[in-house]
Amino acid sequence: MMMDAKRCSSCLPPGFRFHPTDEELIIHYLKNQAMSRPCPVSIIPEVDIYKFDPWQLPDKAEFGENEWYFFTPRDRKYPNGIRPNRATVSGYWKATGTDKAIYSGAKYVGIKKALVFYKGRPPKGSKTDWIMHEYRLTESRHQPIKQHGSMRLDDWVLCRIYKKRQVARAEETIEDSLLAQGQISIGGGGTSDVSSNQNQNQNQNLQATMKFPRTQSLSYLLDLDYLGPIAHLLNDNSSYNPSFDIQTSMGSNAGFDPNVGPLTSYPSIGLGCHQIHGSPSYK
Repeated sequence: MMMDAKRCSSCLPPGFRFHPTDEELIIHYLKNQAMSRPCPVSIIPEVDIYKFDPWQLPDKAEFGENEWYFFTPRDRKYPNGIRPNRATVSGYWKATGTDKAIYSGAKYVGIKKALVFYKGRPPKGSKTDWIMHEYRLTESRHQPIKQHGSMRLDDWVLCRIYKKRQVARAEETIEDSLLAQGQISIGGGGTSDVSSNQNQNQNQNLQATMKFPRTQSLSYLLDLDYLGPIAHLLNDNSSYNPSFDIQTSMGSNAGFDPNVGPLTSYPSIGLGCHQIHGSPSYK
């Protein structure tokens, strides 16, 4: 099978790419392999992948650049059980997520399982970036236990193996960071839309804080820096006449202090100043 795959891969037309769907892998490749019939293209070799570590498998494949396909048998982990043995030379494959059902039309034809390779021995293995998708037929039957002393569980499953691309993930992380900081432009030249949006948000926040509340205490308003002249006016004892009563209301700017002058330059803010026991009191 390895020699047939090698001869076939050398005869493939220029530009040939092998990107089958899950259904195509089940119907046209794994099912034919299980029934000892020829596949449409003989580029998937027969390799017992559990005798190798994943980084050794690309050299065992006859076709593929970023992902590699293999027909492989599965053995039992225990003599009397049906769990597959997924240990390799220096690690093990561990299932992740849930199995995916593969359909051909309305017919349930196969199962897809995702696995991740861990270096070391369970449960203290270290996770790697090697991923495997294992395809098996729904009508496949496990071989009888201890048939001629064999540990074989399945004759054939189809495996797609690849390694996650660290470079692409790193570039995406850097780009997202620059976008968050507003240091790169979007959609061509010019200033970043991120910066303009940040400036617009800051202006909106500033306008919101400059709006006077309709009713507030004088101490609250004096804490704001917008009424500096009024704070100076009301805290200046030398120019304040205790007997004079200031009363302003919303919508009226009338008022006159003989020692200070007209109060028409200040906005209507609904303040009241009254003398209580000889001392000015504000409310």
